[in-house]
Amino acid sequence: MGKVISIVTPVHGEGVKFLRDAYASLLSQDLPPAWSWEWCVQEDGIDVRAANELPTDDPRIRISTSRRGGPHVARTLAFARSTGLYVKNLDSDDQLTPEALARDIAALESHPDVGWTTSSVVDLLEDGTTVGFELGDPSPGRLPQGSAYGFWVEHQRPQIHPATLCVRRPLLALLGGWMALPASGDTGLLLGLDSLADGWFNSEVGLIYRKHAGQITKHPDHKAGAEWEARISLIKEHAEALRSWSGIKD
Repeated sequence: MGKVISIVTPVHGEGVKFLRDAYASLLSQDLPPAWSWEWCVQEDGIDVRAANELPTDDPRIRISTSRRGGPHVARTLAFARSTGLYVKNLDSDDQLTPEALARDIAALESHPDVGWTTSSVVDLLEDGTTVGFELGDPSPGRLPQGSAYGFWVEHQRPQIHPATLCVRRPLLALLGGWMALPASGDTGLLLGLDSLADGWFNSEVGLIYRKHAGQITKHPDHKAGAEWEARISLIKEHAEALRSWSGIKD
């Protein structure tokens, strides 16, 4: 019987126009023998109409709609509908590079004690050029449990890009999916995973992260103000509680 890796994608009105590029990047994946992918697309609110942008004859695509709750709620609902052993995030405006899924699978299959993977990223700018992730990458290979927290505390952002996460299903279920925040819920998940299990960093570029005016990170509340302070405070409290429960000493 074959094994499945699930890709979960939240989508709202602004991101629909990029879905075809995301799908093309899935078609470019070359998976190990006996593996296949499923794509759980979650429309975040009515009238998103993702089906208008995607083929109707690919049974691997599973589209559903939920009331508007934000991208992290939509991701978690997509996870709830998924069936895969591993769950991979792919935002509707981003693209996977060829072999990205194969590298995630290889790391998790080869290292049973590793709970999650991330990878290197390049930003795709609106003029079509790409630039590397501004904070630099960690060393490739194992990311020891608890190691991501210190960097995040110092810089107020992670060194590894949470949009690239691929997670073992039971570990993702244990954390309840993504944190239900208007933004930074993927950072909250990353720090939760880091508190509970070793990770793995693939130094090859695994994600093309599109920068554009309509993305959530362009909102003025994303990096300052009362909402930002509340998000950061909760993410920190959540991570610290998990670190204490896991016996990690600061």
